[in-house]
Amino acid sequence: MQLYWPFLFADYYRLLEDFTAIVAVIILLSCLDDLFIDAIFYARAIKRRFAARKHHYQPLQPEQLHNRPEQHMAIMVPAWLEHDVIAAMIEGMVRTLDYRNYTIFVGTYRNDRATIDEVERMRKRYRQLVRVEVPHDGPTCKADCLNWVVQAIFAHEKTHGITFAGTILHDSEDVLHPLELRFFNYLLPRIDLIQIPVNSLERNWYELVAGVYMDEFAEWHGKDIVVREALSGMVPSAGVGTCFSRKALLTLSAETDNQPFNTQTLTEDYDIGVRLAEHGMRSILARFTVDYKMRRKSWFGFGPEREKTVRMPLCVQEYFPNRFRTSYRQKARWSLGICFQGWAYFGWYGSLVDRYFLLRDRKAIVTSFVTVFAYLLALQYIVFHFAISFGLFTTTYPPLLSVHGWVGVVLILNAIALVLRVAQRFYFTSRTFGWEHGLLSIPRMVVGNFVNFMAMARALKQYVTHLVTGKRLVWDKTMHDFPSGDGLVERSARLGDLLVTWQAIDDAQLDEALAKQRQQRRPLGRILIDEGWLQEEVIAEAVAFQAGYEMRVICEDDVLNARGRLSTDLCLRLRVLPVQDAGDGRLMMATAVPLEPQALAEIVAACGETPKVCIVRDSQITAGLDLLCERDVAEGRRVSPLPNDALPRLGDILVERGDISPEALHLALADYSPQRDGLIGAYLAARDVVFNQAIEDALAEQRRRIERLRGNRKLSPLQPVAGKAI
Repeated sequence: MQLYWPFLFADYYRLLEDFTAIVAVIILLSCLDDLFIDAIFYARAIKRRFAARKHHYQPLQPEQLHNRPEQHMAIMVPAWLEHDVIAAMIEGMVRTLDYRNYTIFVGTYRNDRATIDEVERMRKRYRQLVRVEVPHDGPTCKADCLNWVVQAIFAHEKTHGITFAGTILHDSEDVLHPLELRFFNYLLPRIDLIQIPVNSLERNWYELVAGVYMDEFAEWHGKDIVVREALSGMVPSAGVGTCFSRKALLTLSAETDNQPFNTQTLTEDYDIGVRLAEHGMRSILARFTVDYKMRRKSWFGFGPEREKTVRMPLCVQEYFPNRFRTSYRQKARWSLGICFQGWAYFGWYGSLVDRYFLLRDRKAIVTSFVTVFAYLLALQYIVFHFAISFGLFTTTYPPLLSVHGWVGVVLILNAIALVLRVAQRFYFTSRTFGWEHGLLSIPRMVVGNFVNFMAMARALKQYVTHLVTGKRLVWDKTMHDFPSGDGLVERSARLGDLLVTWQAIDDAQLDEALAKQRQQRRPLGRILIDEGWLQEEVIAEAVAFQAGYEMRVICEDDVLNARGRLSTDLCLRLRVLPVQDAGDGRLMMATAVPLEPQALAEIVAACGETPKVCIVRDSQITAGLDLLCERDVAEGRRVSPLPNDALPRLGDILVERGDISPEALHLALADYSPQRDGLIGAYLAARDVVFNQAIEDALAEQRRRIERLRGNRKLSPLQPVAGKAI
């Protein structure tokens, strides 16, 4: 038996050598494929640089995008179990996009109540938002949801008499650049499929799984897809950041009975890119360099946080999964659609170049497994090496990893190719995310190989099960996070601009309101309400959104339970209401406008704590102050007269009507005392500042506005206690 063991190990050792040769050859072939892409990319980059210098080509400028007239755009967002991110995504999209003529179509399933409620809440705020309901329970597949959205887009065109020049595909986790729609608008209708790069939002240095997406997308959309477009003219859709021309959707819809997206595949984005190429339609990976403001921590997260401007191509950003299981499940869906379903549906069509890229897409079926086998072989060689070094094996074996013969040459070439691969990954990651992440991309390559191995294994199992049992492949939902602002620098918008982006008012109404604001010195929101252009609730929601505060609807109990936490006189002067937060019992300060630092400091000094702030409708502030005054009077306390900023003042009406200038009114009221001079109208008339008829007309207008406000207050006061309205 002792004599048998050396022969057994010798046989096993020889088997390892045979496997090593096979694995080495496969890896070399894959490396040669990658090196070919590298060579084409750099040769093309050098050629383009010399051509730009020779012909004095000037890069596209943002001004050129703004000078092009806006065409109507449609944005598709399929949503299944997206209740936790869909509202934030829509808010971010509307706040960010520097474009007017667009409509958002969100596809929801009838059995996903939580997502429906969130979309409906957003739909009340944004007039450019349309919810499309899939008429059956989900999940089915993303393509099915998109097909119903496309039909809704065509129906919207007919009912509104417009034509969408482009339709953009996005997911519920996407972070957009302000110029995205303007860039698409500039390229349409010349291009039928426009794909902009996709990048992962920057993650912490220790989030290795999520970091893999940073590295892979930086290289894929920085090099691989660029070469594919140059050689084949075909660009696969990434599933987000893709704009389809009207011609493209109409062509695909005509041949598939209004079903442009293939419901038989889980990678409908890749599928539609291939089909458009079959129709001879033009597709591009569009790269337009812009500035991104980001917050980054230096020295692998241990250094100080700094805000910096990064120049990189306009792209779609999102958070990708950071859990190993979630990541390989998501990539399994990609592998299943591209490698297995793509092979089944498209075969090996097209020219030699087309077939080459199809082979490149599908080689992961082999390389995903071979890469991990290489790790296992290397581990066993290391074990053998230490066993021999420490004398555990006394039998003589040939030298390990001998470089003699053709196998040794292959191993040396693989080592050189590995160094080049590491250098490529470092370069493209560093170009986008900095040198720290460039260094981290090296160990993340190993993590990515194991993720890809598990993904391909899962995809293979699912596809074989599908073939054997006929079980339908459904939308394998991957949960994502939406950025809370970390790493992003938000643009602050003025109230008027925000209302325009919401399409609550148009540019003409804003200009007119701003002109009146300059003349009358009144709040913009009050002017918009008085003109009948907006409801008070919309103004309050916009103020809350702008300030980053919660918007609430308060009731009598909220005010009465917190009565005494702040003096009524201070509440009247600052127009605030202390209310009890139903969540944690902490004091909350309700206001109709964001509090100034001085006002907040007074409140903190008076109540001894820093309260949370919420935004409520101005009419509720007035009703709450009325309630506090009534209770104080009933208890025999003296209170100051109620300043009601919501009520139209006589002086403001006179200025608005043009009977007196703001400057003249200010001078006339400089020495005015209500106790001495009586009513302000009589005071102005006695001093011959305005005519009596103007006073009478202004008083009549004041009464009309008060009656209108009273009518509004009946609709939106504080919610009553026990059915008694305030």
